[in-house]
Amino acid sequence: MSPTKNKWLRSWSVESDDDNNHIENISSPPTSPMVSPFPFFDDETYNTTPYLPSTVSSFQTIIDEAINDETYNTTPYLPSTVSSFQTIIDDAINDETYNTTFYPLTVSPFQTLDDNTYNITSPPTLDVGPLQTVDAENHNTTTPPPTLEVPPLPTVDGEAHEPEPPLPTQEITLLQTVDNNINNTPPPPPPPVVSSLQAIVPYETNEDSIAAADGPSSGAIKRKRGRPKGSKNLKMPIKKTKPYDPNSKVVTSCPSFESGISEAERETGNKEVADSVLMRFDAVRRRLGQLNCVKGQCLLTTALANCKNLGVRTNTKKRIGSIPGINVGDIFYFWGEMCLVGLHMPMVAGIDYLTTKDGATEGPLATSVVTSGHYGDETEDLQTLIYTGHGGQAADQTLGRGNLAMKESNLKGNEVRVIRGEEDPNNKNKKIYIYDGLYIVSDYWTAKGKSGFEEFKFKLLRKPDQPAGYANWKSSKNWSKGADNSRKGLILQDLSYGAESLPIQLVNEIDENDKEMPQDFTYVKSSSCASMMIVQNYQSTACINCQGQSCEDPMCICVQRNGGELPYHKGILVCRKSMVYECGDTCPCPPECHNRVTQTGLKIRVEVFKTEKCGWGLRSLEPIRAGTFICELVGMAKRNGVDEDDEYVFDSSRVYNHFKWNYEPELVGEDCWDQVPEAYELRWQMVVSSKEYGNVSRFMNHSCSPNVMWQPIEFEDSRQPCVRIAFFAMKHIPPLTELRYDYGMSRKIEEVGEDGKTIFKGKKICHCGSVKCQGSFG
Repeated sequence: MSPTKNKWLRSWSVESDDDNNHIENISSPPTSPMVSPFPFFDDETYNTTPYLPSTVSSFQTIIDEAINDETYNTTPYLPSTVSSFQTIIDDAINDETYNTTFYPLTVSPFQTLDDNTYNITSPPTLDVGPLQTVDAENHNTTTPPPTLEVPPLPTVDGEAHEPEPPLPTQEITLLQTVDNNINNTPPPPPPPVVSSLQAIVPYETNEDSIAAADGPSSGAIKRKRGRPKGSKNLKMPIKKTKPYDPNSKVVTSCPSFESGISEAERETGNKEVADSVLMRFDAVRRRLGQLNCVKGQCLLTTALANCKNLGVRTNTKKRIGSIPGINVGDIFYFWGEMCLVGLHMPMVAGIDYLTTKDGATEGPLATSVVTSGHYGDETEDLQTLIYTGHGGQAADQTLGRGNLAMKESNLKGNEVRVIRGEEDPNNKNKKIYIYDGLYIVSDYWTAKGKSGFEEFKFKLLRKPDQPAGYANWKSSKNWSKGADNSRKGLILQDLSYGAESLPIQLVNEIDENDKEMPQDFTYVKSSSCASMMIVQNYQSTACINCQGQSCEDPMCICVQRNGGELPYHKGILVCRKSMVYECGDTCPCPPECHNRVTQTGLKIRVEVFKTEKCGWGLRSLEPIRAGTFICELVGMAKRNGVDEDDEYVFDSSRVYNHFKWNYEPELVGEDCWDQVPEAYELRWQMVVSSKEYGNVSRFMNHSCSPNVMWQPIEFEDSRQPCVRIAFFAMKHIPPLTELRYDYGMSRKIEEVGEDGKTIFKGKKICHCGSVKCQGSFG
């Protein structure tokens, strides 16, 4: 550590110590008498021995950077008698000798701290002469001002930080530097006092937040008493600070935020509102995971709390029967998602019920139950469920709360929603919850459980004429194994003939006797490059510091191209962007790099099946989480137009329905102007036909309410920029659900509506069956 040289002796600063630890600049107030500091000669002990004539008996100044930051207490010592003293400062006095005359000046020294014990010691009495004054014109020394009595430094209280009243301003002539070439060197004016800026935060966060807002705190920081940091005589081990604060991203309120959900929709929603709530919640979850500031279960609970606090929820009114906007077979990756859409309100209890406060006419009535696998539930049968009652396993269960509500529902015969929890096939430690429709409590009894205590057992029967929910889950689980050759309508076990790592079954359940296969089509796993732009003098942007390891360093070139953050979190796309940049063939990172998600091939078990109105279609045999990569677009790039009868064309220049998929900054405690733009900005039009060559993407049909979206991906191929189109899940997709994306509409055929807006019309009739169907596409 060394002091910064200051020509005018107005202030001094310590830039860094031997460990590169930043140390704040220390400046004297303009109204205080200025005393020139002594140079440091020993970096370890901070002892400074003045480079002075023998007129000084002895003096030791010890300045410790570990002065107690917690208390700020400074206790002065008794003044020392100073006889004569000549101050010499590096680079401040000319090498030539000047006559000096000394006059006595009484000065109290700074306190001395011992580095090992922090005991305050008093230095010996010293005789130091006053600072000399120099005539700026002829360098003749003049008589200094009269002797000034300087009292000891005031003691500062550690809690209030209020120093004693300052001394009256006295005029003291400071020592001037003498230069061989320039004689007149007046000192500069004192630096102005500037207050620190305050952070402008458009939202409020939890009081205990440590990362609720970037920037300095707007209020005074209250210090606690205690030993200085790094005290050597501290007996107990140093407590490690937490790597993150679970409440650091909890947003309690944001007056400027608009949820877009009316009070009526918040109480009773619909399909559009429910889908929006679930998509927005998952966007927040993905962003918090990308920031890596909240981990584990805290990440999910933080996302849930933020959505609740800012009104991103629906169906808050408890009710018996079906829930508006929730379909049988819908899946949920987190218990709290069911709470946000009103399917199951409690966050812990497996039985939800109505009370008289909620509108129940007589006593509590059960509204929904969730099987989680923690109790002895019997769940294998598709039409019945044996549900274990509410209560701990350390004593006999009692007929109260949820158990009483189930009994009353048995007597009243009201409908109860059943949600079945199943193991996530992609994560054995997680569960996925499947809404299986409405049941009736047909019977109940008590029996001894595995713990040896009495438990309530309730038998629930599924109501008939409902869509398949849990049955689809069980069927897809069996079919994904690929060993059942007796499956109804199975035509081919693997349409790719081994090209893909996972087999692609071809099924026709509409007509079992029809064994016709897709004609005039060659399956290709991956195109060499859907679109490549040749750039003269192109400079490769491959990462160079990721040899043999996945790209995670924010300074990695490929990460920097994505804005300093990886576009994926645990293989899930975080945000839609104008372009996502992945590592190319010249990057030294391995094939399993976190920034090569779309280059790893097909990882989801899918099958091609015959639809009722749209020919062949594509669906998944396993649940798909929102943001999951499904497949890439494979085909032939067209630059001279396409045939009129080509139904397998992707055209990036078409008009697509607008939708919002990215997270809202206010929901993660960020500034509202940090919104990530979602509009694609391709540098050229991409037209790809999969009529003759393609992969599973050619079988995805159009929908005006899609569950799949496309995203342009750029990476280097043969040291040239290459762009491909990748398909990702927009929302959670249950098994055996058809995968569809928006084909868009041509810009050539259009008309003007009554409101003056342009209405685009496609070339083909749409049969997607969505409530938002526009009637045409392409």
